[in-house]
Amino acid sequence: MDTQEFEALIRLLKTRFEKHKNRHAGLDWAGVQARLEVSPDKLKSLYEMEATGGEPDVVGLDEQSGEFIFFDCAAESPKGRRSLCYDREALDSRKEHKPANSVLDMAAAMGIELLTEDEYRYLQQFGAFDSKTSSWLATPAEIRALDGAIFGDYRYGRVFIYHNGAQSYYGVRGFRASLRV
Repeated sequence: MDTQEFEALIRLLKTRFEKHKNRHAGLDWAGVQARLEVSPDKLKSLYEMEATGGEPDVVGLDEQSGEFIFFDCAAESPKGRRSLCYDREALDSRKEHKPANSVLDMAAAMGIELLTEDEYRYLQQFGAFDSKTSSWLATPAEIRALDGAIFGDYRYGRVFIYHNGAQSYYGVRGFRASLRV
């Protein structure tokens, strides 16, 4: 990232932070910015989250590590991260109509982690996320061992967690992620 991109991203993140104070009550922007300024690799990941439509914002602070926790806070699953199989194994198992990538490969390349089921439920306290889309979630090993993967959405005023074959992909299913800075 060049200096202008860095400064523009910092301004955007600050504006979002100030607009959505309910997501991070009791936290101040100065502390977040200080961490970002000494973490260029994390800032690059936030840039990627933003570029793919995630609208990352601070949703908490890990008291033990002192890390700020960012989640994708776009109303719908990020547009630049949709139509993906769950992981490389699922992608390789498709005989035809393969998507361009897998969720886990894309997340790893971006330096971010998929939201867990608990994190997804936590996110939902800040609004109705995925009311028209759905998002792949970090899948427990015992489910993945059976060729499945989990995803969530928000319908009828509640969060639903479902399962699907890991090799499936849909134009309205992407993935949400977290990043600790």
